Amino acid sequence: MTTALDAITAFLNDLEERRFAPGTRRLRGRYLTEYLEHALNAEGTPATLSAAELMELPRVHAWLEDAAAGLTRARNTLRGPDAPSAEATGRSRVITYNVFAEYLGTPWRLEVPPNTTGEHLDPDEAQTVIHTLAVKRPNGANAATSIRTAALAALVAATGRTVRNLARLRLADLQLDHRPAPRLLLEDGPVVLDIETVDIVRRWLRQRAGITSALDGTDPGHLWIATKPGGPHAGQEPPPPGLNPARVRTLHDAHRRLVLGVLGTPLRPGALRTTS
Repeated sequence: MTTALDAITAFLNDLEERRFAPGTRRLRGRYLTEYLEHALNAEGTPATLSAAELMELPRVHAWLEDAAAGLTRARNTLRGPDAPSAEATGRSRVITYNVFAEYLGTPWRLEVPPNTTGEHLDPDEAQTVIHTLAVKRPNGANAATSIRTAALAALVAATGRTVRNLARLRLADLQLDHRPAPRLLLEDGPVVLDIETVDIVRRWLRQRAGITSALDGTDPGHLWIATKPGGPHAGQEPPPPGLNPARVRTLHDAHRRLVLGVLGTPLRPGALRTTS
């Protein structure tokens, strides 16, 4: 018999081996630990639960009801259970249960509540959005701008950093051939990158190389570069694409345009960051 605790540990180790983002692993671990503690504290529960026993529907329903009522919250918020993040965390609990159930092979799945605000996405939802942005492009959209936007969105999700935090990255900060796993160097240390993120970033690097190859001289080394020339400024011809780093405002605007063109709905980059 596999105990529930051993199963959770094995599941989190599996996520790490598959190079899921640290924020995703932390979120899944937080909710599964909360779920197990809630089940073990219920009246009449034995000291040890098997993985299959933990996943029984009465237990998960009791957990979700208490979580929605704010009874599992580790810290207070100004508005309690009605705080803006309550809906997002409730959805993430349901998705975490479903993902864990699929890993265990247990039969039950819960219906995922609709995302009515779009303010926060579960990591699985964020990955679906990023994949969509990477493979779809609105008619007339610039191919280089689209894949640059998808690559930046993937790094936002993988690192939990904002666009502003990532805007000044340089090529040297990317170590895609690092072993045992590709990583991105940030000010507070390296972040391991998952396979899907690496694939999207490599696509951007190929587009970027095509732009910078037209420059005279050395590659300036900025990771995010302008993909097309701007307009004249103060009577001067604009610099060629690739010479200067893309501005934060430009990166945000490109994200907004691509998301609206592909998904038909606004979605800020911050919604892709794991909240925990």
